[in-house]
Amino acid sequence: MSRQFKIFCAAIVVAAQALTGCSPTQHFYFLDDKETQHYISEATKIEYPDVDNCTLADVRDAQAPLTLDNMHYDSMWDLSLEEAVRYSLQNAKIMRTLGGRFASTGGPTPQVGEAPDFLLTNPAAVQTVFDPGIVESAPQGGVEAALAEFDAQLTGSLDYQHNDHPQNVNANLINSQLFKQDLVTSQWGIQKRGAAGTVVSFNTTTVYNDNNQPSRQTAHDYTTNFEAAVRQPLLAGGGVQYNRIAGPFDPFVAGGTAAFDGVVLARINTDISLAQFEAGVRNLVSDVENAYWELYFAYRDLESRKKGRDSALETWRKVNAQFEAGLREADAQKEAQSREQYFSFRAEVETALANLYKAENRLRYIMGLAATDGRLIRPKDEPTTAKVSFDWNELHCEGLVRSVEIREQKWRVKQREMELIAARNLLLPHLDLLARYRRVGQGEMLFGDGNNNFNQVQGVGALDSLANGNFNEYELGLQFTQTIGIRKELATVRNEQMLLAREKARLQDQELELSHAMSDAIRDLSTHFQVTQTQFNRRVAAERQVEAVKAAYDAGTVTLDLLLEAQRNRADAETAYYRSLVDYNRGIARVHFRKGSLLEYNGVYLAEGPWPAKAYFDATKRARERDAAKYIDYGYTRPNVFSRGPVEQFQGEGMPLQAPGAGPTEAAPAEEIKPGKMQPDNQGPNAGKTTARLRASGNASVQSTGNGRKRNVEKADDGDEFKANTAAMQRTTSVVRQAQHVEVAADEQHESDADQPAPETHRAATGWTRAKH
Repeated sequence: MSRQFKIFCAAIVVAAQALTGCSPTQHFYFLDDKETQHYISEATKIEYPDVDNCTLADVRDAQAPLTLDNMHYDSMWDLSLEEAVRYSLQNAKIMRTLGGRFASTGGPTPQVGEAPDFLLTNPAAVQTVFDPGIVESAPQGGVEAALAEFDAQLTGSLDYQHNDHPQNVNANLINSQLFKQDLVTSQWGIQKRGAAGTVVSFNTTTVYNDNNQPSRQTAHDYTTNFEAAVRQPLLAGGGVQYNRIAGPFDPFVAGGTAAFDGVVLARINTDISLAQFEAGVRNLVSDVENAYWELYFAYRDLESRKKGRDSALETWRKVNAQFEAGLREADAQKEAQSREQYFSFRAEVETALANLYKAENRLRYIMGLAATDGRLIRPKDEPTTAKVSFDWNELHCEGLVRSVEIREQKWRVKQREMELIAARNLLLPHLDLLARYRRVGQGEMLFGDGNNNFNQVQGVGALDSLANGNFNEYELGLQFTQTIGIRKELATVRNEQMLLAREKARLQDQELELSHAMSDAIRDLSTHFQVTQTQFNRRVAAERQVEAVKAAYDAGTVTLDLLLEAQRNRADAETAYYRSLVDYNRGIARVHFRKGSLLEYNGVYLAEGPWPAKAYFDATKRARERDAAKYIDYGYTRPNVFSRGPVEQFQGEGMPLQAPGAGPTEAAPAEEIKPGKMQPDNQGPNAGKTTARLRASGNASVQSTGNGRKRNVEKADDGDEFKANTAAMQRTTSVVRQAQHVEVAADEQHESDADQPAPETHRAATGWTRAKH
């Protein structure tokens, strides 16, 4: 090849590289058809999961919401507070919450807020009925998982080897240059760890060996042995208390750590989850009560606004008729002023009606019902006007004892105390006592043929030799391990001490915060009661003012603006009265909320749900096993008591706990209510006729006793006071005094005003008829 041709080819290569640059090129493949439609090029494409979900009927069948443009509904649903709580518990697999949207500012506007969205934005933070069962059955940290660490472990193996290799030896009668062997090894054993850390094991090994060594008495033989061993930690890792707190711990296993996950800590985790479950139920009941009374206020607010609207309409018509007739006492300014008053009230009526629909929807949500089902809920219960007084010392003590949050934090303190005990155990040296006994047998056969000369192999059965007991081996010893400096163990103890100090500090400040919260609740309760009395007097005075000013206006002695102002003041006074009355009833519930008796106040208690049939079968079996076994007294190694027993949920007499599945509790016939006498909240047409239960998955349930807001009160001998029964330490005494409504002599007018029905226009729009106080 000539030099010129080589230069020409090199120039072509350089030119081709210059034209292509640094751009990547695809590889060449045989059988490439250039079809790539089957390849998905988007790695983060948004897709729907393949989940078979059963939508609730309340979601699937929800109707169009009630609005100012759509006010049609089929019927009214008169609902009591007890029924609202019962429906909420029956439908509460998830503890729905309104997110504090009912915090009243004391103003005339009902605090209905926006639609609840806490579950959509933070679903993992919502309590469910499944949480206690999930914690109980967790494979890491659950009670059964912790107990499983002490279960017996059965092990076994069967191994076959064929060996064939040369040996570096001289060929003679004793040794062979080629080693051939068939080796079968069978091993079986069982190991059990006791509560004190004792490990007991039983093992048996059988080996079949067939090789070509000339020095052997027989070409093949069987070797079998039975071994029993015990390992007892004497210092670190020993004792019932440590093993029940920390679980089994073997310091001689590589990578052994101080991870504490014993049955005591697992049970404490379950107790913490139960406290959180109880708090979730309590919060649900609190939200139900708040939503119920807010709906009650929405109806009352709408009624007062309608009353003002009708009064303004009547005044406008009268002034307009006078203006059109050309009378001197009516002019364009008065007509426009009265017309503005009417439309102002009309806007307030429309706003109040929209707020009523919102409040009704909030109650439906917390009850787990459809947003709209053709019925409009109307509260049937009237708020109490009786003065409720609490003894501060007993209230304070009871709150510190019964608060769910305080109890949960105390369990966390106890958890840290248990972990500190286990951490201090690790400061001790690892000293284990070992004992092992082994019986050995060997023979040409596995089963013998009558040869009793067990000192030789030929003609002897290995199992016969083992049973004869001529060959016994023993082993006794101590194993000691100690880290020089024990820095890791000291750091663990110091860490647990700091964790315990932190939890105790939290507990102290939680008690301080609870004390302040109860103080605020009592202060608010007293304030709301006094304000309710004052607002009632204002309401009566505003009604009288309207009548007096109207009479004076008809007589021509006052101007129109005074009459319009009086009508406005009457509407505002009536709304303010019902606002303060609702806040007072919510204040009573808030006191019970703070002192930990809200569930009792509403007749609800927690109980363990029914187990599966297999669980009852296993429990009976274990009970019989324990009855047939020999009792072992652990003596000084018995663990300390870490629980004070179950919580007494109902602390009053006459309110027995009802077992899950029991029938409804029948209430006594309602006592006739006379003027000036307080009506207990649990009396009414539906008292004592409902039973609601809410079960946590395999662990807990909530049941309404049907007595509805039972306060455990009994009439005092003097007929003026009701006292709560006290039966245990630090129980509250709630004194419910006779109602003291007003300080002015207007009782008769108050009763007649309450008995007066609402105008027909009011009933047509809302279906609400004013009830007697």
